[in-house]
Amino acid sequence: QVQLVESGGGLVQAGGSLRLSCAASGSIGSINAMGWYRRAPGKQRDLVAVITSGGSTNYGDSVKGRFTISRDNAKNTVHLQMNSLNPEDTAVYYCGLHTSWGSYWGQGTQVTVSS
Repeated sequence: QVQLVESGGGLVQAGGSLRLSCAASGSIGSINAMGWYRRAPGKQRDLVAVITSGGSTNYGDSVKGRFTISRDNAKNTVHLQMNSLNPEDTAVYYCGLHTSWGSYWGQGTQVTVSS
């Protein structure tokens, strides 16, 4: 069984910063990538950022230059540093774990950016 524990969401004013973390545990197998996705009200879930086991990263267009994803392979943990937040970043953020056995998702953490 795979567990993903997310932390770091909350309420922040526009222009502020938040840091999300996600720790994976259990029968993980071989990790291909870990990432963050978000779903805003009334919208589909979109990619925020993903990082492979080799360190390659990919970002959604709307967060490039503002968000930074990093990973601690030894601890199976991924972090998302979010700077210059704006109200359009308000969403539920989900941690995603992509392994050789399949993909797994966290329960989500709410990020709310007030104007």
